[in-house]
Amino acid sequence: MKLLVSAVEPSANMHLKALMAHMSEVLLTGIFDPSLGAPIADPKSLSVMGFIDTFRVYRYAKRLIAQLVDEAKEVDKILLIDAPAFNIPLAKALKKRYPNKKIFYYILPKVWAWKPSRIKLIERYVDVALSIFPFEEQFYPHAIFVGNPLMDEIKEYKNSPSIQKKIAFLPGSRKREIRGLMPVMRQLRTHFGDYKNILVIPHYFDDADIARLYGDVSGFVLYREAHEALLEAKYAYVCSGTATLESAIIGTPLSLLYITHPWEFALMKYLVKLPYAGLANIIMYFAGQKAMHPEFFQDEVNVDALRRAYESHDAFAFMEDATKLRALLGSGTLANVAKLLQK
Repeated sequence: MKLLVSAVEPSANMHLKALMAHMSEVLLTGIFDPSLGAPIADPKSLSVMGFIDTFRVYRYAKRLIAQLVDEAKEVDKILLIDAPAFNIPLAKALKKRYPNKKIFYYILPKVWAWKPSRIKLIERYVDVALSIFPFEEQFYPHAIFVGNPLMDEIKEYKNSPSIQKKIAFLPGSRKREIRGLMPVMRQLRTHFGDYKNILVIPHYFDDADIARLYGDVSGFVLYREAHEALLEAKYAYVCSGTATLESAIIGTPLSLLYITHPWEFALMKYLVKLPYAGLANIIMYFAGQKAMHPEFFQDEVNVDALRRAYESHDAFAFMEDATKLRALLGSGTLANVAKLLQK
């Protein structure tokens, strides 16, 4: 089978690499990491430019979409992964040229958070919508829930609360997130003086990046693997994002933290109509369950509030909620996706 793939983000390529282990006799073409074959475009050509709404990027994306549409002439099926700003226009162009070619979309646009107008676009231009959250079928009438890929990636969960004096700090992977959260994390660390304070740093940051972005890290033990740190930690302070869901799945109680520009936060509050930001909390909310962990934004991200969150957490109740969460997220995601693609 010849498969056209659009995997423009690093996370999409991680999912694609894992997916290929479940597929045989597949030839890839399109946009993906060169380690997987011979793409017509390297995803770095988009990420280096920073996929924002500029005329330069628009022109480049338009040319790239035209290339992909031409390339699709000889393929059997099409797989789009995440990145709706690029992949929805691509799906539209592909469906217009090849109405009978089957288009799969894996990791759907988060329309339950914002831009619900994308629902109609997915319904119109995508043949098989592959959902990774159990509640998304409420929004996408024809979606197939395949399970969440984190359930394949995370190999070990906690069976009981950690008793070791270890706190994990995960300030995110984006420069602005890190610079926003590190000052309060440094202050907070001093209140856990007899604890092992673990700071998780993405593997692609070198020593120069660490010095520039994180500042003084002398009071922390540096880890490169988030799952390892979360398994060891008694509690975690985590930047809003996928890592909050990873912590919840593993069974490590946490506080979600988020600091951004005031105008951006105001816009986010206006656009996003959900009561929670954390994925675990959102999943539990749609399942009719209580929130799993506290969330702190802007000025709420202060030492006193974060200390109180740690002191008041109930590790045993969190473990029970983590078990419920894992049951909701399913398993065998990659095998399910591979089976549908090879049908």
